Amino acid sequence: MSTADIYRVFAERETRGVSPAYERLSRAVAGDAELLALLDTLPPAKRQPNLLFGVVRLRGGPVDDPAAFRAYVIAHWPDVAAQMRVRATQTNEAGRCAVLLPVLAALPQPLALLEVGASAGLCLYPDRYAYRYGDRRVGDGEPVLDCDLTGTEPPVRRPEVVWRAGLDVNPLDVTDPADVAWLEALIWPEHRHRRERLRAAADPPLLVRGDLVDDLPALAAQAPAGATLVVFHSSVLYQVPPPRREAFTALVRTLPGHWIANEDPSVLPHADLPEPPAQGFHNVLALDGRPVAWTTGHGQSLTWLT
Repeated sequence: MSTADIYRVFAERETRGVSPAYERLSRAVAGDAELLALLDTLPPAKRQPNLLFGVVRLRGGPVDDPAAFRAYVIAHWPDVAAQMRVRATQTNEAGRCAVLLPVLAALPQPLALLEVGASAGLCLYPDRYAYRYGDRRVGDGEPVLDCDLTGTEPPVRRPEVVWRAGLDVNPLDVTDPADVAWLEALIWPEHRHRRERLRAAADPPLLVRGDLVDDLPALAAQAPAGATLVVFHSSVLYQVPPPRREAFTALVRTLPGHWIANEDPSVLPHADLPEPPAQGFHNVLALDGRPVAWTTGHGQSLTWLT
């Protein structure tokens, strides 16, 4: 895909109806020859809309008005480009736990959770959040994660987690102001509830800097005996080159326990998938390589496959 196509698809598939500001920006960039020429000076993996918009927000630039955004990017391009080259999208959305919960709760308890591409590790606490599926609530406390659930019943309880760890090439620390600033910049402008969840986080789990292939077996081996190991990831593999992605999926199948993937089906394909729900972009939630549900990117909905 050309850079223009990437921004056009992002507008149509991911931001429409979810972030009006980013939909406007994406469409504006897709039709702007000067901005596209600047983006094309970056490596292909560094031209992502989320990365550009996040960097502009981090540096204090405007994202509400496409004209002001354009002027800022052009005027500050050397700094914007430098930031885009050294940063990566590391969206850490606790709301994704709401689509993981039905699968996690059904596995043999207790669990040892290992998240690949963990960022700051907010998704390693599915046992601590409260959930609301329509009029059904699971667990107590705050924050409450809302999810529209179709095709299956909500779980009756949260999982029991006795060990949790994350693996990331660049782990982020929710107690580090600079890391939190980047995590906040990656949250879409209108999503105040997501910023509030991030600011409430104050208990970083074990996070290991490492590669998803080279360093996964050693970390998995630290899981305690008697617990069900669950290796999981959400919207991570699109950032991994295809050969490395294939090596990871081959490796994770050899580990004990279970593997949960929540990924774009164009990135992690599955045979004979039914049509996704009509509205918006959807990932596929899969258990041990078998698709079980369609999910939306920030955990807003889960549609179980029948």
